[in-house]
Amino acid sequence: MAMLLRTSFSDPGVLPRALPEEATFIEMEIEAANGNVPAGQRPPPRIRNVQINGQIVKLKYCYTCKIFRPPRASHCSICDNCVDRFDHHCPWVGNCVGKRNYRYFYLFTLSLSLLTIYIFTFDIVHVVLRSVDSGFVKTLQDTPGTYPFVLVCFFTLWSVVGLTGFHTYLISLNQTTNEDIKGSWSGKNRVQNPYSHKNILKNCCEVLCGPAYPRCRLRERNATLWSLGGRSTTVSSRALSSERTGTMPPPPPPPPPQVLVTELLNGHS
Repeated sequence: MAMLLRTSFSDPGVLPRALPEEATFIEMEIEAANGNVPAGQRPPPRIRNVQINGQIVKLKYCYTCKIFRPPRASHCSICDNCVDRFDHHCPWVGNCVGKRNYRYFYLFTLSLSLLTIYIFTFDIVHVVLRSVDSGFVKTLQDTPGTYPFVLVCFFTLWSVVGLTGFHTYLISLNQTTNEDIKGSWSGKNRVQNPYSHKNILKNCCEVLCGPAYPRCRLRERNATLWSLGGRSTTVSSRALSSERTGTMPPPPPPPPPQVLVTELLNGHS
């Protein structure tokens, strides 16, 4: 129950939306970079490229939040927010599963699987031991409440244990459900997963035993960008204009009011 409540009521890693002046400046810069697009033609996609561990990763522009999403982030249509290291939106917990609550979601499914296996196993043992002495029909008459538990656990077992096994597989590869469904790091794209340490133990330790990530918040000027491949990259607000993660520095003339930039912390601040 603790893991369920922690998953449901914790911030999954929602990224702050751009401030109005930041969004305006982003639009102006994009229009200046693309030039005048003839009428009737589709404008080029709004994409930035960054290099992570030797792999080129695209930062896509979110038209709702007015930011360039950091790697592995995605916009949830249900929550209407961009979530860092977006895994999926779980209707059973009523929340997105992302960078800040994924480990709690996994521990919830793991504990639920162990509980289901425990109940199912000892229900079977109870029925078998009583059937030896008094027979199966007599046991059925004496303990009618046991069999609904057996049936419920039997059908629940496959879905819950299967879900836990699937996420165990993803953790061992340091992937997300969103990346697995889209085939982001499949062999057909000839792109290797830049976040994987090529070691199952290291991947599991990073996902499950890493630091507790603080909430994304706005900070002034210099910001610590997200950790790339386990190494923290510190950039100034001017450097963020080339590798944008969600906010923009102000244009030089005329000097506008102080503009904040998004600090995407990954536990290495």
